[in-house]
Amino acid sequence: MKILVIGGGGREHALAWKLAQSPKTHKIYIAPGNGGTALDCQFENINITDVQELRSWATTQKIALTVVGPEVPLAAGIVDEFRNHDLRIFGPSKAAAQLESSKAFSKAFMKRHGIPTADYETFSDPVAAHAYIDLKGAPIVVKADGLAAGKGVVVALTAAQAHEAVDFMLIDNTLGVSYNQGGARVVIEEFLSGEEASFIVMADGKNVLPLATSQDHKRLLNGDLGPNTGGMGAYSPAPIVTPDVHARAMREIILPTIRGMEKDGIPFTGFLYAGLMIDAHGHPKTLEFNCRLGDPETQPIMIRLKTDLVDVLMAATEPGSHGKLDEVELQWDRRTALGVVLAAHGYPLAHRKGDAIMGLPKDTEDAVVFHAGTSLNAGVLSTSGGRVLCVTVLADNVRLAQQRAYEVILGIRFDGMQYRNDIGHRAVKN
Repeated sequence: MKILVIGGGGREHALAWKLAQSPKTHKIYIAPGNGGTALDCQFENINITDVQELRSWATTQKIALTVVGPEVPLAAGIVDEFRNHDLRIFGPSKAAAQLESSKAFSKAFMKRHGIPTADYETFSDPVAAHAYIDLKGAPIVVKADGLAAGKGVVVALTAAQAHEAVDFMLIDNTLGVSYNQGGARVVIEEFLSGEEASFIVMADGKNVLPLATSQDHKRLLNGDLGPNTGGMGAYSPAPIVTPDVHARAMREIILPTIRGMEKDGIPFTGFLYAGLMIDAHGHPKTLEFNCRLGDPETQPIMIRLKTDLVDVLMAATEPGSHGKLDEVELQWDRRTALGVVLAAHGYPLAHRKGDAIMGLPKDTEDAVVFHAGTSLNAGVLSTSGGRVLCVTVLADNVRLAQQRAYEVILGIRFDGMQYRNDIGHRAVKN
């Protein structure tokens, strides 16, 4: 069958890579794709991003299945557009995607359905927001109510940082947030302490299928220091998600969310990502929801997945009131997968583009370099985004996976390349 993957980052490269392993796959198109997918003869990049144009193209090409990677087309209603023309697509509707596209919607939903999360208030008036920060003090968390490519959250350790974040988001919009209707808003919430983990499931409107556990590293620098990024690396499985934490997350967060969305008349289909904060007693709370796979968590998860992903997605999109994910069982490689992101000069602020990339190794069964911010022009591969590559490996344990990943990185070169040397450090300590 012909399959379309929407997006152009590392997550989409990993999805396409896994889909290409299925004997049911005839051709995989990626819109718009990146330099890495352009280099691979298994894929064909399609330079279309407009939702209606994509739907028209998919109809003409008789695309059997579409998978949506990033949040922007989901928030723009691509799933509704495809479904309205009887095209099979995996992802949430525009209404359901509000769980990610609107922090205010998400927090109100969690409060309404009793899903554990941090206490919060929502503001559009900077004066009121500043007064709330003065009342609550620091540490405190400021979140933009819109899409911000993973950078719209400021964990303020001082009141001054919190005030600055409010001005950035409500007055200057320095972060380039795509705000929702009604203008700029922020959610200010209590600071939660503990350890973060990524809990990702697939949903078909009623049934839920958990993916392998994972944990990413948001901060730019070693030791989880420096500014927040979209993610500098990840590994799977995550030891912090014990069987008890897993059961709690499913019982207290995931299932109430799926049932709550169904009860509210907006059933959720697609990948649902719950960012969890797990306290010292193993109690998880919801930091945020994403309506898509995490990036870079997708890369380690996909390299561990042994089940045919095409079969899983076809079950999830079975026509009717809901799919057939309850009939699917996922098989996983028992080894640890670990991915290290190589970022461009200047990331996460004004990153540089156009640096030539050299020394890329050939992929093997246990080491794959997934592309994100790369472009191919006249046969030259160069940087085009903030997060450029994700070197992803499989090994028997986290320490060996670290060693293997950093061995691969030694051969890769581009000017200004930056990366962390300690991805997976929490699991090594555990």
